[in-house]
Amino acid sequence: MDDGGRGRTAAGDAAVTRAKIATVCQNWAFFPTVEANRDHVLGLLDLALAHEPDLVCLPETFTTVSVQDAGDFAEPVPGPTTDLIAQRAREHNCYVICPITTRREGRLSNSAILIGRQGEIVGMYDKVHPVTTSADYTVMEGGITPGSAHPVFDLDFGRAGIQICFDAGFPESWQALADQGARLIFWPSAYNGGFPLQLYAYLHHVYVVSAVQSDSARIIDPLGRILATTEPRINVIVHDINLDFCICHWDFNYSIPDQIMAKYGDRVIIRSDHDSGHFLVEPADDTLTIPQLQREFGFESSFQYHQRHREAYALLREGKDAPPQSALHGDRPEYAKW
Repeated sequence: MDDGGRGRTAAGDAAVTRAKIATVCQNWAFFPTVEANRDHVLGLLDLALAHEPDLVCLPETFTTVSVQDAGDFAEPVPGPTTDLIAQRAREHNCYVICPITTRREGRLSNSAILIGRQGEIVGMYDKVHPVTTSADYTVMEGGITPGSAHPVFDLDFGRAGIQICFDAGFPESWQALADQGARLIFWPSAYNGGFPLQLYAYLHHVYVVSAVQSDSARIIDPLGRILATTEPRINVIVHDINLDFCICHWDFNYSIPDQIMAKYGDRVIIRSDHDSGHFLVEPADDTLTIPQLQREFGFESSFQYHQRHREAYALLREGKDAPPQSALHGDRPEYAKW
């Protein structure tokens, strides 16, 4: 796995990095009780599980979305909702992200609980940025305590992080996950999110997967491009991804996609974003890896490309000579095919 120029640990050649990801939207279908909301979303979960995914993400606080005094219905962990989902996770050998209001040690939290393939509690993220529900900013989401950590989770196909709803307004949280090597960030939310989710995917070169109470959950690739989206009549989407990918700048790399496609065909996915000057390389074949392709064809990530510039800039600003760097692209043309 390409380390993105940020000191990320490279995966071994035998690492499993491909996964089928499913996500859902509630599509504004809210009910007057926790039980009815839960039953509706469990139905969506069952529909997603029919695709045999590796992970399903559910929407923010889906059990209490329409319930007054939601804090009165906060649950322990494990609790009624996580128990029901854990049973399904175990039966289908699938991770599930279960976002609910929790009560732990006397505090209310807007939490996303990661349930493992065997129904175990793998970890939890408490929303760091709950939105105010009082005009003087003294109360957050009816009594929610802000979380204080940005954990990442080492799943059996790669490293993931979670953000929730209003966290979209705080770039430092997304940066914290990227700095810890997250390659996939889930965003359960009350609303659709829009362009900022694409921006975070592009800036940090991560997959972003939203799951919403509203009507448009999305799977976004590390170029910031939407791969799949729910609709009012299609509330579940599924997409295969590989967390062993590389985002490259076109500079020095004009012929790399042609060369890869000529040799490997559909065994390697190539997607380009012409306007941003970047393209994605992602193996579709389990026997191929990004490190292998980089060695074979001589290309580096755009993070590495930019970092090489930073190192030269620092010396040139001091009036020093920038020493020659030995990049994988060698001395091939910068702006042309060869």
